[in-house]
Amino acid sequence: MNRFILAAALLLPSLVLADADPRFARLRDQAEPLGSLSAFLDKYVGECSGLFAGMGCRDAAEAFRKQYEGKRLYMIVGEDVATMVRPGPYQPGSGNYVIEVTPAFPGGAYVLTHGAPGQLTANDQPLLPPLRVTGTTPPGWNATDFMRLFSSRQVRLQVIFAPQTLWGMERKQGSGKQYGVSARVEALLLTNARTGEPLGLWFADESAAKAKKK
Repeated sequence: MNRFILAAALLLPSLVLADADPRFARLRDQAEPLGSLSAFLDKYVGECSGLFAGMGCRDAAEAFRKQYEGKRLYMIVGEDVATMVRPGPYQPGSGNYVIEVTPAFPGGAYVLTHGAPGQLTANDQPLLPPLRVTGTTPPGWNATDFMRLFSSRQVRLQVIFAPQTLWGMERKQGSGKQYGVSARVEALLLTNARTGEPLGLWFADESAAKAKKK
């Protein structure tokens, strides 16, 4: 798994979400901004396996987890590191499209996931079904314009989530376990990083309602 720190630098809400869907803005306003996913995961996991891990390391991790029980958090995944976003089906006639988001957000040595993964890939990445975000391209766009959003890294991702529990699975490469934090991703907002235009929204409640109707 690539060990990069998620770019979760928080922009001013008035600038980032001025034209956001009111449902997303309402959830965002109820959430705590997350400055660094890597730092959050380090404290939440509290692996305490390092040479300088003190006696109170596990107690501190447990206290940190309790501090965030039932809390809602908000982060921005910058376009340069939003590798969990990829293009789905595109309909040339209507301009309707699907963007798939694999809900696994690496931060340092750990990863935040939407629910706990059932298994790891051969590269020790969490194996999770993608979340499907739908939208329609602006007038005059074609498939090439749509694909360019991804090839030139123009998709910015905003995430609202609530951490739930810790998970750990045996690595397939090397020894030891891969640890992560299982969360409930409550909402996603995808935007064009260059223009700020929204590309699509995803809400957990709406997704669950659609699944029940099938």
